[in-house]
Amino acid sequence: MSEASPQPEIRIDQLTGLRTILAGARADRPIDFEPATRDTSDEGGGAGREAEETPSNACAFCEGSESKTPPEVWADRPGGGPADSPGWRVRAVPNLYPALVADAEEAGGGVGGDAPPADPLLASARAGEPDLFSSAPAQGAHEVVISSPRHRTALAQLADDELAIAVAGWRERIAAHAESSSCVQLIVNEGGGAGASLEHSHAQLYALAFVPVLIARERERFTAYAQRTAGGELLADVAAEEVRRRERLVAIDDEAMLVCPWASGSPYQLRIIPRRAEARFELDGEVGVAALRTALRALRARFSGGPELNLWVRTAPRDADAFHWHIDIAPRLAFKAGFELATGVDINVMPPERAAEELRESLG
Repeated sequence: MSEASPQPEIRIDQLTGLRTILAGARADRPIDFEPATRDTSDEGGGAGREAEETPSNACAFCEGSESKTPPEVWADRPGGGPADSPGWRVRAVPNLYPALVADAEEAGGGVGGDAPPADPLLASARAGEPDLFSSAPAQGAHEVVISSPRHRTALAQLADDELAIAVAGWRERIAAHAESSSCVQLIVNEGGGAGASLEHSHAQLYALAFVPVLIARERERFTAYAQRTAGGELLADVAAEEVRRRERLVAIDDEAMLVCPWASGSPYQLRIIPRRAEARFELDGEVGVAALRTALRALRARFSGGPELNLWVRTAPRDADAFHWHIDIAPRLAFKAGFELATGVDINVMPPERAAEELRESLG
């Protein structure tokens, strides 16, 4: 990153109160994918992709290219050996183009105070001249967790043991940041249309100094449900009802279930729900790995080669009195259009009941 690159900062929209992280330096990151073009011959059809398994050029995430990344912060290297050397199975490095920085001094300080108010309009009641354009350094950590030393462009390409090792790496890195962060968000983007810039399979971890609105709302609903039902567990009750109804249930094993959520926001959205309520993903052993493998296999069977997709792990944020981790997978088969962008309300043309039926059939 050049010294002239803008440092990440957090701003709050004056009308909605929602935060935005401005990370201009990320515009300089290398892109492995060609810009997407609109194909009107099959709009919304969701054609699959056959992932490339050999790098088209020197890949910085492949084994043997360790010097091409920032110094690693952690690696699963069973045979031992020095950092930034071959022999690893999963490897975590700082993002070269981070959306978050470790401290305020590195970010160059903020404008308008140490942190923006939770809501600048509420702040106006306490100050004669509120700063409606306040900002603060985007503090935290932004890591890349590389799924495999072999060049694989999708999680679905990993062997069963490789997938388990990769997910164990996710848990390791989330746990490393959980105590010092308000919220840890791990995501996977697969394919240029899903926001990936590099094709080699990897996850990104964001250790945040705040709890995003969607996650805070989920935390509040878990807590409110527990209070209203004298200790009931929201997602556990949803899961039990999904098993009873079976309309949206795709698969179930001894540890977790795979469903198309009741209010799926996009076609063929999937959710992995552990059968035993546990707030923190990082503390739940290997639970969910088999269900993730099933989800990837179902999508790969339903869509030739597997669709581009986004995946995110929802684990308990700080101060969650009640929570239940889950993993969501959203294939990129449709675009958000004007209504969705204007209202924040999704329009899904594929009912989850039909999606679940098709995915069940794809599994045989």
